[in-house]
Amino acid sequence: MGRSRRTIPEELLLLALDPTTGTTAQPQSLDLGLAGAQLVELALAGRIAPDGDRIAVVAPRPTGDPTLDCALELLRRRGAPVRAVNWIGGPRLGLRQTYLSHLERCGMVHAVAGQMCGVLPTTRYQATDTAISREIKARLDNAIRTGVPPDPRTAALAALAHAVGLGKHLYPGNEGRSSRSRLRDLIRHDPMGGLVAHAVMDVQNGVAAQPRRSPAPVGRQAAPGARPAPEPARGMPMQPRHGSMARAVAH
Repeated sequence: MGRSRRTIPEELLLLALDPTTGTTAQPQSLDLGLAGAQLVELALAGRIAPDGDRIAVVAPRPTGDPTLDCALELLRRRGAPVRAVNWIGGPRLGLRQTYLSHLERCGMVHAVAGQMCGVLPTTRYQATDTAISREIKARLDNAIRTGVPPDPRTAALAALAHAVGLGKHLYPGNEGRSSRSRLRDLIRHDPMGGLVAHAVMDVQNGVAAQPRRSPAPVGRQAAPGARPAPEPARGMPMQPRHGSMARAVAH
C-alpha cells in the first residue's frame, strides 16, 4: 500500500482532533473506531472480507503499513473468521497514541507539551495544516449536501464518524441536527463500513459482553416472572460513562 493516500484511521483521528484545544473528541469511543477503521482499510486493500458478521482474512500478504500489518497478522493468527464485534471490543491499548505519533512523524500534527493541574505532564497535538482536516470534512459535507452516494472510503469514514459520536463535534447545535441525521444515513452506502460501524456501536452498548442465549430445552418452563433480556438499541452510540480517571496523554 502506498503512502500517497491517507488511511481511514488517520482521517478519522484528524476529524476528531480539535484544532483549538489539541484534544480529541469522544476519546473512549474513538479507540473503538480506530480499530474498526483498520478493518475497513484492510478490506479496501483486499486483505480481509466480511463473512456474515465475521471478518475473514483472504490475502495475508503485508500492506506496507506497519500498524495495519500488525492488525492483519493478529487476524491471521486467529485462524477462523472472527466476529467484528469481538475484534473491535478486544484490548487496543495505545492504538490512538500510535496513530497520533504516526501523524506527528508524517508532519500532519505536532506535539505540544503541557501540564494537567500544574503537576501531571500532558501532550496535546495541533494540526500543522488545518487544510487537510477541512478537505476531509468537505467530503462528508458534499455527501450530506448532495445526497449522491459517496465513494466507499468516504461512506465508511462517515459511518465510523457517526458510530464513535463525532456527529455533534462536526455538526454542533440545533442547526447541525439534519446534517447529523444524514451522516448516520450514509452507513448504508458501504457494507463493510456499515458492518464495522454497527459493531462499534454494539461494543459501546455492551452487546459484545453478552453471550448469545441458547434456546430453553423442550419441556422446560421459564422461571416465574422472568423477563426476556432487552435488546440494545442499534443506530445510536451510547455516551461514555463519566467519572473515569483522566489520562496523562491529552485525549
